[in-house]
Amino acid sequence: MTIEETVARERAFFRTGKTLPYAYRRDALARLRLSILAHEEDINAALRADLNKSPSESYMCEIGMTLSELSHIQKHLSHWMKKRRAPTPLAQFHAKSFTVANPYGVVLIMSPWNYPFMLTMDPLIGAIAAGNCCVVKPSAYSPAVSAVIRTIVSECFPPEYVTVVEGGRAENKALLDQVFDYIFFTGGVTVGKEVMEKAARNLTPVTLELGGKSPCIVERSAKLDLAAKRLVFGKLLNCGQTCVAPDYLLIDRTVTDAFLAHVRKWIAKMYGENALDNDGYVKMVNQKHFERVCGLIDPQKVIIGGGSDPATLKIQPTVLDNVTPDDAVMQEEIFGPVLPVLTFDTIDEAENFVRDRPHPLALYLFTENKAVKERFLQRVAFGGGCINDTIIHLATSAMGFGGVGQSGMGSYHGKRSFDTFSHEKSIVDKSTWMDLPMRYAPYSELGNKLIRMFMK
Repeated sequence: MTIEETVARERAFFRTGKTLPYAYRRDALARLRLSILAHEEDINAALRADLNKSPSESYMCEIGMTLSELSHIQKHLSHWMKKRRAPTPLAQFHAKSFTVANPYGVVLIMSPWNYPFMLTMDPLIGAIAAGNCCVVKPSAYSPAVSAVIRTIVSECFPPEYVTVVEGGRAENKALLDQVFDYIFFTGGVTVGKEVMEKAARNLTPVTLELGGKSPCIVERSAKLDLAAKRLVFGKLLNCGQTCVAPDYLLIDRTVTDAFLAHVRKWIAKMYGENALDNDGYVKMVNQKHFERVCGLIDPQKVIIGGGSDPATLKIQPTVLDNVTPDDAVMQEEIFGPVLPVLTFDTIDEAENFVRDRPHPLALYLFTENKAVKERFLQRVAFGGGCINDTIIHLATSAMGFGGVGQSGMGSYHGKRSFDTFSHEKSIVDKSTWMDLPMRYAPYSELGNKLIRMFMK
């Protein structure tokens, strides 16, 4: 079946209205949960094959995150689907006002390779909860996980309801040439622009979950040892192949040496003296990305790590000191285990450094100074982040996750996922037992007075 026929089949199924009742959505999500649990070992094996993820990291960052999101949405879905009453202006007496959430229809979900299971399933859960039919396009760079996703989806859903399309650029292009009712894309900025351009031809709404160079700022009042521990965790999780990974360190010059000593200690504690020998250390996804990240390492500036193994596609946790804004490592999102270090003398300098660049997807600030916290929260634009930690802001269904500016548009997780994949209709249900005459022509002096009384 061609991609065009696949989309047409889903559109025909959506028009039957079968996806609209709560019971249908509830049962679909329940089947998905059971299938994920049944295939947990298959998911682990696939993540090991594609990225060398350990079972612990696979559950913490992929399977467990997905199940947590699924549980939250299952718990609240019936409430979210209810009509929402709204106040009715006196000028519209007598009437009832409310909003109702309707699915968009047939949606396209395009997911990346770095967290290939979770970043496919989380938006899919939201789309199903909202009552849509879905075409799912996993990344060609994570083929083992894509195959497991295809198996799970085919077990849970009829193909006219949810379909997985595998493949590479040709399939991506063919999908984007179709008319969808909504497109949800997670990936890089360059492809995100192409998705938006294609969507604009049909005025298709989009959510773009992109990336960027997310700073980690360490101010002099920070608890340095704990800050280093949490920075190393966030930077090296998935070997840096995380859209919200701390991309570079911006640190007060007076505490730099002490902080980097803690960083060295925590890298060794978490991954050993040589992470290349650690069987649980994640690899680069493919040769292309391995070579790209290795090319960003300036040997003259390496103070920790710097080594790599082409046979296993692993790169040592690497710290570069005395980095300048003009260095190659500061010209693109790193997406690997390389941490450039830049210093500042004043907090003004740190703030301006971030504000002078495209809005990052995340920002991490380590400080014990309340005024500094408020300053960055109020004055610096970024998608989301943490104070005195890294990455964990996305691990909750109670808050939306998304970027701003070049780091993306729109958000999801929990209720935000349901809202993202729903169109909210505003409705006035007007009574017929009376009809105020003042709005009708010809207009009278009394009518004008009443309108002014009601509308002010």
